[in-house]
Amino acid sequence: MHIQLIHPPVYLNLHAMTALRPSLPLGLAYIGASLRKAGHHVSMLDAVGAAPTQVTPDGRLHRLGLTPDEIVARLDPTADAFGLTNMWSFSWPIVREIIHKLKERFPGKPLVCGGEHFTGLAEHSLQTAPIDYIVLGEGEDCAVALFSALEQKDAVDAIAGIAFMRDGVVVRTAPPVRKRDIDELPWPAWDLVDMGAYNDNNLVNGVKWGTMVPILATRGCPYQCTFCASPNMWTTRYYMRNPLDVANEIEHYNKVYGATNFPFQDLTALVKRGWIIEFCSALIDKKLDITWQFPSGTRCEVIDDDVARLLRLTGGRSLAYAPESGSERTRELIQKRMKTESLLNAVRASVRNKLNITCFFVLGFPQDEASDLRATRALVRKLAWLGIDDIAIGFFFPIPNTQLHRELLENGRIRNNNEDAFLLTPILANEMKLTEDHNYCEKMSARELTWWKYRLLLNFYGISFGLRPWRIAKVVVNALRGKETRKLETYLVELRRKLRIGFGRRKQTA
Repeated sequence: MHIQLIHPPVYLNLHAMTALRPSLPLGLAYIGASLRKAGHHVSMLDAVGAAPTQVTPDGRLHRLGLTPDEIVARLDPTADAFGLTNMWSFSWPIVREIIHKLKERFPGKPLVCGGEHFTGLAEHSLQTAPIDYIVLGEGEDCAVALFSALEQKDAVDAIAGIAFMRDGVVVRTAPPVRKRDIDELPWPAWDLVDMGAYNDNNLVNGVKWGTMVPILATRGCPYQCTFCASPNMWTTRYYMRNPLDVANEIEHYNKVYGATNFPFQDLTALVKRGWIIEFCSALIDKKLDITWQFPSGTRCEVIDDDVARLLRLTGGRSLAYAPESGSERTRELIQKRMKTESLLNAVRASVRNKLNITCFFVLGFPQDEASDLRATRALVRKLAWLGIDDIAIGFFFPIPNTQLHRELLENGRIRNNNEDAFLLTPILANEMKLTEDHNYCEKMSARELTWWKYRLLLNFYGISFGLRPWRIAKVVVNALRGKETRKLETYLVELRRKLRIGFGRRKQTA
C-alpha cells in the first residue's frame, strides 16, 4: 500500500514560562520505518516541518504549522490509506478538525490513528470523529499487521491492540502486546522528515548545542507514578536496546546528517548502571565529537562519580532529574519512588563532574498542602546551594489515561467532554499564573500556588546567583547571542522569539 503519515500542527503558549518546543516526530518516524520494512510505500506530511515559522492565533493560544485546510489540500490523492498521530490531548480539537476534513475529501480511504491521546481516550475519539481504526499503545507491530489486513481486505478482529466502531459501538480487540526485542525495530525513517526545518528554527527538545537528532534507547518505565500515562500506554514492562546499537545509530546520524546533538526522549533512561557504562564505553571507542542529553527527566539512583565522569567524557552535558516535589509525603501519594538522599547524591556527583542539571517540580497535586510546598522550598534551596543550574516549575494538570485523571473523573472534577479541560489546562500549566478553573488542588487556591511558584523561583535563583554571580553575566551574554548552554538560556532565547512573534501579530492587526 501507499500509506501517508500525518504529523499535525502543535499548540504554543506564547506566555508560558517554560520553553516547550516541538521536536522531530520520533514516534511517527519509527512507524514509517516499520511500515516501509514490511514492504509498504510510505510518505509523510509533517505540518510543523512544512511550515516551521507559520504561527496562527487560536483563542488564548497559537498554532505552529500548516492549518487544517492546508494539510488536507496537500494530502496525496494517490495514497491508499492515511495514518495520523496525536500525543497530547490538548491538541485534540485541531486534530479532530483535520480528521473531519480528511474524511470529507477521502471518505473511502482508511484512516488509522495512534499515539498517547488516542490510547488514553479511544472511545471518546471514535465517538466524536470519523476514525476507522485506532492503534493502542506501542504502535509498530500493530500498525504493520493492521495495514496488511487492510491491504488484503482481511478481518481485523484477531489483531491485538486496536479499537474501532462497529454498528455504533466501540470494539476493542485483545490488549496490545509489548515488543520484547526492540533491537529488531528499524531505526527511524528520518528521510521522510525535513530535519533542517526543525534545526534551523530551534525546534529542539532540550538545549540546542548543534544539529539535533532525537534518540530513543529504552521503551517503557518500570515505575507507576499516578500522574503519568506510561503504565497504561506502555505497561510497566521496561526494555532496553543493545547499547552498542544505540551508539551505532548515533554514529550513523553523525556521519550521514552531520548531527552533533542527541537528546534522548526516553521516559526513564538511566535505570541500569551496567547499561549506561556499556553505552559510554561504546561511544568512547567511536571517538565522536558530539553532545547528548536527557532533557525529559531521568532517574537519579545510578548516578555516582564514576557514571557522571563517563557521561561528561562521552559528550553527556545536560540531565534533568524529576523529583516532582520536595515532600516525601507527596511523592508517596503520587507513587514517585525516589528518595531525597538519592537525588542529592546524584546532584553532588553531577555537579562535581560539571554536568548541567535541571530539576523538575510540579505544584498543586490534588493532595498538596502548604507543608508539602515548604518541603519543596527546602529542597529547592538545597539544590541551589549544591550548584545545579536550573529548576523548572509547572502546575499539575490531569493527563488522560492516568490514575489521577480517573480519580478526578470519578469525583466530578473533570469531564471527558470538556474541551476546555482538553485544550487549556495542560498547556496553561506552565503559564505565569494559575487560574482557579484549572486548579485541582484540594487544600490550596490558585492564587496561593502561583505565589509559591514565584517564591520557589526567587529562592532558587537568588541563592544560585548570589553564590555564583558570574553566572548572571554568562546567562545574559549567551541569551543575547542566541546561544544555549542551560535551560534558563533556552527560556530567554525562546522568550525573544515569542516576543517577536507577538509583535509581528500585533503589527499585522494594527
